[in-house]
Amino acid sequence: MRRLGISIYPQHSTLKEMKDYIQLAHTNGFDRMFTCLMSIGNDEERLKLQQINQFAQQHGFEVFADIAPRVLEELGINFREISYLKEHYHLDGLRLDMGFTGQEEAFMSLDASNIKIELNISNGTKYVENILSYKPDITNIVGCHNFYPRKYTGLSRKHFLKASKLFKDHHLRTAAMISSQHAKFGPWEETPHGLPTLEEHRHLPIKVQAKDLWHTCLIDDLIIGNMFASKEEIEALGRLNRNKLELRVELLSQTNALEERVIFDEPHFNRGDVSEYVIRSTQSRVKYKNESFPPHDSEDIKRGDVTIDNDLDIRYKGELQVALKAMPNAGSTNIVAKVVDEECFLLDKIEPWESFVFVR
Repeated sequence: MRRLGISIYPQHSTLKEMKDYIQLAHTNGFDRMFTCLMSIGNDEERLKLQQINQFAQQHGFEVFADIAPRVLEELGINFREISYLKEHYHLDGLRLDMGFTGQEEAFMSLDASNIKIELNISNGTKYVENILSYKPDITNIVGCHNFYPRKYTGLSRKHFLKASKLFKDHHLRTAAMISSQHAKFGPWEETPHGLPTLEEHRHLPIKVQAKDLWHTCLIDDLIIGNMFASKEEIEALGRLNRNKLELRVELLSQTNALEERVIFDEPHFNRGDVSEYVIRSTQSRVKYKNESFPPHDSEDIKRGDVTIDNDLDIRYKGELQVALKAMPNAGSTNIVAKVVDEECFLLDKIEPWESFVFVR
């Protein structure tokens, strides 16, 4: 099952604010939490971290903390003593921002505490294969991408896909970071430009980021990297279909009740014999072949237009299409809705036979 997560940075907030945030996320179906041991600066912050992690676990959250070898050194423990971190900080997993040689990670995965070891996916090296060669408990090995607070430093899509595939090829659970457009804080300081994994996501609505990452089929869990996301963002993610791509559309004013039924109530999938001009969802033309689709809004078609062929085309009447390119309209096609601008890029990623749905 695909999962949603939040991030908590105790040094930037009060216990009450963080508890309220966790409760909001819990109510909306979130059950993962990320935090950072590397940015904790004093005993007061450590105590607050312990308290908030315990509260999160009591609400069903799986809690991971970012660490590096130097953190273990500062705490006076080594990689054989990670059960201390699980018990003392109420953790379910350790995310290794920087790792060891491979043998240590494998050893840690076999620890009697059964703590999960989360590897950094973003480097895109054979690091994971090196760890697997030391025969770890593979059920305790997972991966998570980095986030990038500075503009223009986030991952390119090409590298993201390549690096993620290295993990999924070994059937490892993966996670990536999405970024709130309202949150202010990261592990160390305010983050005015967000905390996404993919650079192209930096200024997109958080729901669009989530749709895109899940649609790659390479990412299982999505974690909001910055704190605090807005109530509206949390609720929007909670409502999101985690397994089928949703395309948000705006209806045209003349779209009628039958056309709305075709758009929102019928199942849609892209035909296998794909066109470079349109995504074709053809079952509605069979189901509604005896219905009438009077002509309206039959101007030339633009990319992102959702169309239904009208009564002037007897053979294709009732067929729904989504335009991938601009094209002329002979008058036999009604434009009934438009995919919102920020989601049009998702159209290029819909595969043959893939199902999708429209939402208002």
